[in-house]
Amino acid sequence: MPLSSLLRTASRLRPTAAQKARRAASTVSSTTPKSQNSLDSILIANRGEIALRVGRTAAQHGIRVTTLYTDPDSRAQHALSSPFAFNLGSVSAYLDGDRIIEIAKREGCQGIHPGYGFLSENSEFARKCTEAGLVFIGPPWKAIEDMGDKSQSKKIMTAAGVPCVPGYHGQNQDPSFLEAEADKIKYPVLIKAIKGGGGKGMRIAHSKSEFQAQLQSAKSEAMNSFGDDHVLVEKYITTPRHIEVQVFADKHGNSVALGERDCSIQRRHQKILEESPAPHLPDATRKDIWAKARAAAEAVGYEGAGTVEFIFDNDTGEFFFMEMNTRLQVEHPVTEMVTGQDLVYWQLKVAEGAKLPLTQEEVEAYMASRGHAIEARIYAENPDQGFIPDSGTLLHVRTPTPSEDIRIDAGFVAGDEVSAHYDPMIAKLIVRGSTRQEALRKLASALEEYEVAGPITNIEFLKTVCKSPDFVAGEVETGYIEKHREELFTREAIEPEVLAQAALACLNHDSAPVARKQANFEGSAVGFSPSYQSRQITFAELTPGAKDGTKFDIRVQQTDDNTFNVEVGGHTFEQVVSHNNPGSHVVTSFFPHTRLDTTVIRDEDSVIVFQRGTQYRLAIPRAKWMDKALGMKDVTNSVLAPMPCKVLRVEVQAGDVVEKDQPLVVIESMKMETVIRSPQKGTISKVVHKQGDQCKSGTPLVEFAEEGDEN
Repeated sequence: MPLSSLLRTASRLRPTAAQKARRAASTVSSTTPKSQNSLDSILIANRGEIALRVGRTAAQHGIRVTTLYTDPDSRAQHALSSPFAFNLGSVSAYLDGDRIIEIAKREGCQGIHPGYGFLSENSEFARKCTEAGLVFIGPPWKAIEDMGDKSQSKKIMTAAGVPCVPGYHGQNQDPSFLEAEADKIKYPVLIKAIKGGGGKGMRIAHSKSEFQAQLQSAKSEAMNSFGDDHVLVEKYITTPRHIEVQVFADKHGNSVALGERDCSIQRRHQKILEESPAPHLPDATRKDIWAKARAAAEAVGYEGAGTVEFIFDNDTGEFFFMEMNTRLQVEHPVTEMVTGQDLVYWQLKVAEGAKLPLTQEEVEAYMASRGHAIEARIYAENPDQGFIPDSGTLLHVRTPTPSEDIRIDAGFVAGDEVSAHYDPMIAKLIVRGSTRQEALRKLASALEEYEVAGPITNIEFLKTVCKSPDFVAGEVETGYIEKHREELFTREAIEPEVLAQAALACLNHDSAPVARKQANFEGSAVGFSPSYQSRQITFAELTPGAKDGTKFDIRVQQTDDNTFNVEVGGHTFEQVVSHNNPGSHVVTSFFPHTRLDTTVIRDEDSVIVFQRGTQYRLAIPRAKWMDKALGMKDVTNSVLAPMPCKVLRVEVQAGDVVEKDQPLVVIESMKMETVIRSPQKGTISKVVHKQGDQCKSGTPLVEFAEEGDEN
């Protein structure tokens, strides 16, 4: 969607303020003189959708863009988006600041935009950019250093009158000392890495007995993610909301707060739904939190875009400073939707030395009539397995139609590979409505139009959340998913029409001579003739919430050209007229009672079905003799790697008797640490992989002894 559509001025602003705001926004680029930091060419030191997002705004303003990629990203969309693209090499090379600066200098770039993640909050990198004569399109390196250290930042905030959560923020990292501090604070406590963000290096200890284990896990993940395992310990607020304020400051001492965002719907301490304005926030509190956020920015001499994050206590109405992200946030489009401003353009102007385009009064004038915006993050991950990341080729992608109120920021298209090496976010869907209720309706509708086949995604889960009664009512908190687990993870039974459509699509696909030879349906085809055939097809349901091994037998009898009788578990659909639409994955069928247009994607032994806004995943079971013929190993008694990963720690050894849910192996994938727990009580017969091993998805990690063989 053209970003210009996001920058249109709202037509219902208060007359005086609106005129001032329009005048200020429209004249800033023409009246601001070019500074010594004029940016005609920039390098984007990032990947995926944020690299594309920054590149779009830069291109709109005539700025040449240089992009970077690594070996796994050589055909990624951001790598292909510019003719000036350079390979950094290895997987982790997005962190090679010296090499990135060298490329920027060689290509004649005046500035570097770090995006978010990677080097965006690395004060050393920002300092080196400045020393190399490059404009770091972000805050001064000293501000990054001060706010990036969560302990130091809390000292600065306390001095500036910004309230902070009680806790220990010192340098003593002795495990016994930290446990003693946690005892003083009283459980539950939050253990949090002082560097980085995104939920990495964060754990909750609910009691003294689990403190040390959670501390070790937080420190390990922090070291892997940020190269620093220092943590702080704070009081964990039991019914918190995550409310953050988008701030901007320039080199002339001006600062503004562009409203707040509620980011309380989270899993693994990472956001999946963000909205602005925050629901049910009293106006006095709203203005106070804006003022505190501006005070936080001014306390460190801030410049550019930043986000001041607060914990809001639902029980008391108090809010506390949590941290400041010294960069553009993933969820910045929510703020763009409710202010009508391009925040990347603001970043570029501030980096050039210009004054902020709008004053606080003008920002609030824009927000008065822009309504409500919500962002949903589309991830390749499996909610039913603890939201573990997934990876693989995107076989099919269909998105909602973009409009002024529906925006999609994506880093992938159909055919692209979601790499196991990086963050699994595929896209962001942002919608706007005149009210929160209208925005939610638009979000639900847009999610129903979204189709992604290949890696498992969280789209179905997002649909469930945005229709959850408490969420619709605005009763949110960071523990929402866990507290509503039964509601959010319950799935309705699969409808017979879904199975019928899947069978018809596969049968139509296999009607071609080459396809028929490749068919691997369980069961047999009988009565084949040029015009008539009958076939039994067996599917096993993979849809979340289904019982393992649930199977469905479908019998399809062709009675005429494109006409079939279909039997599905006691349901019979007679004289169904069906055909596959040429050039698409859509099968259209006219049942006696309805017409269905269903997208069906075949992926080896899996079938992904999209019907009336819902995704279903089916398997085509193979006979055991076929598995043996293909050399497939029996993994019945094995615990498998749920994704491509690296083994960080092995917690058991052969001969150990373990209980259900006991930790077996700790793995790392996409910079996330995951504990693999025992699915049962039993005896370990073999530990297949050792610490440091790289494993493919589905690889056995630990094998259990069969019953009767424990001794």
